[in-house]
Amino acid sequence: MGLITGLILGGATAAIAPVAVPAALGVLGFTSAGIAAGSFAASFMASYGGAVASGSACAIAQSIGAAGIGTAATAASAATATLVGIII
Repeated sequence: MGLITGLILGGATAAIAPVAVPAALGVLGFTSAGIAAGSFAASFMASYGGAVASGSACAIAQSIGAAGIGTAATAASAATATLVGIII
């Protein structure tokens, strides 16, 4: 669609992602107090067989659920959304 669409998507992502992503992960059970018992997050963690590696999808989701999204991740998601908007 072009540059304008890309800039709109990038700006919207930068504004929404820091709030929406941690909230969504919280609903799934990745919370600031740890992984909630009986949740999707607990099942996901169990699928690792008790050995969740640093940098794995589960570890990253828990980190975001506990501490939120940092500046670098916000910038990366906004840049990705901008590129997708320019391409489509």
